[in-house]
Amino acid sequence: MARHSALIVSITVALLVALGLVMLASTSVWIETEGQNYYHLTRQAMWVGIGLAAAVLAASIDYRLLRRWWVVWMVGGCVLLALCYVPAVALSGYGETRWIRVPLVGQFQPSEPAKVMIAVVLAAWFASHQGETKRFWKGFVIPGMLLALPVGLIFFEKDMGTAAAVGVAGFAMLYAAGTRLPYLLVSATGASCVVWHFVRNNENRWSRIEAWQHLEAHKLDFGLQQWRGLLAFGNGGLNGVGLGNGAEKHGYLPFAHTDFIFPMVGEELGLWYTLGAVLCYVLLAVFGLVIAVHASDAFGRLLAAGLTAMLVVPAMLNIAVTTSVVPNTGLPLPFVSYGGTNLIFALACIGLLVGIHRQELFGKSAPLPIDRARDFEPRL
Repeated sequence: MARHSALIVSITVALLVALGLVMLASTSVWIETEGQNYYHLTRQAMWVGIGLAAAVLAASIDYRLLRRWWVVWMVGGCVLLALCYVPAVALSGYGETRWIRVPLVGQFQPSEPAKVMIAVVLAAWFASHQGETKRFWKGFVIPGMLLALPVGLIFFEKDMGTAAAVGVAGFAMLYAAGTRLPYLLVSATGASCVVWHFVRNNENRWSRIEAWQHLEAHKLDFGLQQWRGLLAFGNGGLNGVGLGNGAEKHGYLPFAHTDFIFPMVGEELGLWYTLGAVLCYVLLAVFGLVIAVHASDAFGRLLAAGLTAMLVVPAMLNIAVTTSVVPNTGLPLPFVSYGGTNLIFALACIGLLVGIHRQELFGKSAPLPIDRARDFEPRL
């Protein structure tokens, strides 16, 4: 199965993208004004095309070239994140400032390329210091700072959901690289205390937690999305009410085409399709790690593991939010939710995974050894 890992990953992603387009055709029509029929679906299809081009480009290059320029990626990613603090280019909404205006592009979310940047930077650092991963400074402090800087920039944009997802994925990379577990546990505890302090003193975030604890009591304010999401799952049951027949998208469930598109899958298509979507993310996680295990060098192994974590952890959080397992974080569902920046860079990550798989060790067949070969030569 390891030889077909890239094919399995590509098929699962294609199924998720197709599911997203189908559900977007069903849900987005109710938020469009007259004369804009299927506007969101058309834009999503355009972004799929751009993302596929980015994936093909990423798969065709030698991923090892990224290692040489990791400092440039680090600086560039942090500069983009810092632009979210510049009033002239920053865009605010729903208590967060995680978008910027880009000429000819429009609205752009710097945290999405930052996910790829963090995976490249940490993989490059540990690949250059393979014998020092257990040491305090080069195995924990310096890579921890390389992770903390972009995560901190994302966190103070008040995009705490993305910061949490990227932080968890980054910690997974540190653990996979060989950083000592006690260091990670202590730093994770400290980071959790910092997050708790800021959430407790942020009225908007704390209200979401209180609403999550008592959804029925807050079903008309901060708990509205999660409450209506649960109703959507309940309405759909096992087989769903039928594609296009969902009731929650008619203004009852906010952001039914973006953050809360997963409950709409449950309502219109039923439990089987929601379980199928979860299975796709499980397959992506498993075979993404299989690609990492069989990579030909340390940089490829860590990069593949990091990219897989950057895709799967946000998906886990989105599904947990929409099923009310955790408080609302505002994260989209990768490959399915409406959104250009997320979709393009997620597909680019898949392209990098395929590129790593193309250059793996089992892809090169060595000549079979010949045992006890004899050379028969006539004597003159």
